[in-house]
Amino acid sequence: MIEKALKGNRSYWIWIALLVSVIGIGLSVYNQQRWFGLTVTGMGRDISWGLYIAQFTFLVGVAASAVMVVLPYYLHNQKEFAKTVIIGEFMAVSATMMSMLFIMADMGRPDRILNIILYPNPRSIVFWDVLALSGYLIINLISGWAMLGAEKKGVAPSAWLKPLVYLSIPWAFSIHTVTAFLYAGMPGRHLWLTAVLAPRFLASAFAAGTALLILVSLVLKRSTGFDTGKEAREKLAILATYAGLANIFLLGMEFFTTFYSNVPAHKESLQYLYFGLEGKYQFVSLMWFSLISGVVSIAVLLFPALRRSTKWLIAACSFLVLSIWIDKGVGLIIGGFIPSPLEEIVEYNPTSTEILIALGIWGIGILLLTVLLKVTVAVKMETDS
Repeated sequence: MIEKALKGNRSYWIWIALLVSVIGIGLSVYNQQRWFGLTVTGMGRDISWGLYIAQFTFLVGVAASAVMVVLPYYLHNQKEFAKTVIIGEFMAVSATMMSMLFIMADMGRPDRILNIILYPNPRSIVFWDVLALSGYLIINLISGWAMLGAEKKGVAPSAWLKPLVYLSIPWAFSIHTVTAFLYAGMPGRHLWLTAVLAPRFLASAFAAGTALLILVSLVLKRSTGFDTGKEAREKLAILATYAGLANIFLLGMEFFTTFYSNVPAHKESLQYLYFGLEGKYQFVSLMWFSLISGVVSIAVLLFPALRRSTKWLIAACSFLVLSIWIDKGVGLIIGGFIPSPLEEIVEYNPTSTEILIALGIWGIGILLLTVLLKVTVAVKMETDS
């Protein structure tokens, strides 16, 4: 079926060429980081995780959100998701691949990943995180491709496929839960030292990932004529709304617990992010933009009349994804390091090296998703005709 990705119109090949160019620039810049190390980034002693881990945290959530279509389709027989479920699985494949690449970029030297493989340590959360991500990538790629192959041949899926799909449901929850544990297990970082971090991770993941799936389906409809169905998009919008409400609620609980307890170590990071601290206001406007855009997006999605409008749906989903991308990137990762355990405020700015490498990794993920969706659309349109 992969040969279907080698056929396309002029716009398709221009898009592929653009992605390949971005990937080429990213690889070229990454080669400099490989030789000179992380000194070419904006990270340092006080802020050791930056743009790479911010992207990793967001993308793990996008990968986990595939369960929002897999679970209702396979367990509750919601047939309106028939054309969406494979797109969700392949989005999970792409997002998981990018997550693993961002981990590799953050390690500075790619050979360090071998330490996890050659010397596995069950006491290490990183070991479980890598194991969960690699397993989830394989499960979604195999199940999605096998399901698509069966549909192309016009036969029932193999008997072994259904247990694999069922396995992907708890696995989806595990990858983001383990990621949350990776942060929450660091006692020196008070912003992450909270029991609601994992639930908040999952709520934000399901909101952003589902909204992104709606946007991808609309792009496919406009560019290829393949329509996943208005009913499926409406149900996904409702799921994104509920997940977004849960995310805002948990954020509110964080604010109440932090400021009502008035424990300085616990409130300083949130104070820095949203109100500034000791004359430092680097992220205040960005965090308030994230909060307001998230609340407004959810408010739009709460009204059925606005939700059914394609223009309003695109705007709401776009700003919801952007809101959570800022909150889980800048807010969670960078904010967790400020102030430092020595009570110092050291601000972080990503270098052009980090930005270009990040764009290169996004290019790899989008190229992979483009190829998988090209095959999916071709097969689906063949079987429908």
